[in-house]
Amino acid sequence: MKIKKGDTIKIITGKDKGKTGKVLKVLLKKNKILIEGLNLYKKHVRPKRQGEKGEIVLVPRPMDVSNIMLVCSSCNRAVRVGHRFEAEIKVRYCKKCKAKI
Repeated sequence: MKIKKGDTIKIITGKDKGKTGKVLKVLLKKNKILIEGLNLYKKHVRPKRQGEKGEIVLVPRPMDVSNIMLVCSSCNRAVRVGHRFEAEIKVRYCKKCKAKI
């Protein structure tokens, strides 16, 4: 997977199309990611103790990796990611400006 935790991404499809956010968690086996403050859904929570009220909480749901693109830090655009070797170390780079990510 070309997306890692802490990357800034842009959503290209779905209800939050065009918004950018930071990756909180990467779910490799499911090919999904969790984005901070985006793809939020309402969850109804039951009261834990007697006398307490139930509430509605906004929870981020995982989003498929095919629906997002990485935002390059140097050219500030949503770009495709490539891999290359620099001194026997594999690095990611921006396909548009060729800068190291």
